[in-house]
Amino acid sequence: MEIEFEHKQSAHCENGVTAGLLNFYGYDFMSEPLAFGMGSGLFYIHLPFIKFNNGPGISFRTMPGAIFNRTCKALQIKVVRKKFKDSQKAREYVEDKIAQKIPVGCQVGVYHLPYFPEKYRFHFNAHNLIIYGKENGKFLVSDPVMENVTTLTPDELDKVRFAKGMLAPRGHVYFPAITGNPDLENLRAGIVKGIKRNARDMLYIPGNFAGVKGIVYTSKQIRGWRNKLGGRRAGLYLGHIVRMQEEIGTGGGGFRFIYAAFLEKASEILNNNELLKISDEFTKAGDLWRNSAVLMAGIYKNRLTEQKDFDQIADMLVEISEIKKLAFKKLIKIKYN
Repeated sequence: MEIEFEHKQSAHCENGVTAGLLNFYGYDFMSEPLAFGMGSGLFYIHLPFIKFNNGPGISFRTMPGAIFNRTCKALQIKVVRKKFKDSQKAREYVEDKIAQKIPVGCQVGVYHLPYFPEKYRFHFNAHNLIIYGKENGKFLVSDPVMENVTTLTPDELDKVRFAKGMLAPRGHVYFPAITGNPDLENLRAGIVKGIKRNARDMLYIPGNFAGVKGIVYTSKQIRGWRNKLGGRRAGLYLGHIVRMQEEIGTGGGGFRFIYAAFLEKASEILNNNELLKISDEFTKAGDLWRNSAVLMAGIYKNRLTEQKDFDQIADMLVEISEIKKLAFKKLIKIKYN
């Protein structure tokens, strides 16, 4: 059985799943940037007491699941979520929803996804995809980060839905329970709320590890890693940041470009040119993140080895932090109609 579902490739999995499922129910205006902005997805945190894949605990986005939840809540849509202890019951639940012509989002681990390129298969359990049918004994999969739809056997799907380790999915499945029609007033209010919440998260969370202060904290750590850890281990740490930034579903520079696109769309919907001007600042921040990743990769590959190279990266992160701080302060001051 196959549901008539339109697959669209996106830059990030949860944004793509959110937009894809809402598009299915007639919310045609929903796009990846809108979902990301309404869900206040832009974030940064550096947790020094946590290691992830033998590197610093860094994330460039909000908690997994928050984008979908917040976007649906803004549109006054109920979200159904369910986790399981038993893989057979988890599979039967998905099959039942497919029979009801309800596509579902699934949280999975990427390490055992057979259609992922081998170099991208590592232990990360917060990837999201959509199951929209079953044909010839295989589940039909719309994975937003892939160009085309694909399939998984029941055993393959069970394996990724019950991956072990940090953020273990436990068969996590979710979908919007939509009964009414889209309300554009909810959309406008959701955009404004998403902007204000994101500004709060980046500017005003207490401590030095989150938001713009977290970026400065990371810059200070980078300055000291060469002497503290030695060149090789410091390079491994920087390589880990690049992976978190550019390869794992935490956004990095790419999320800053998506946020800029969100502000451009918000400017159009809210008829507010100030948002359009501020979007350029997030594009600049995204460019700096990408440039810093090039330098980090150079150290990781032992092409750059001097302390000045670490200092240059740290300086770039301080500049990124300042750009974002000023941009979010501007967003707070705007008078929204």
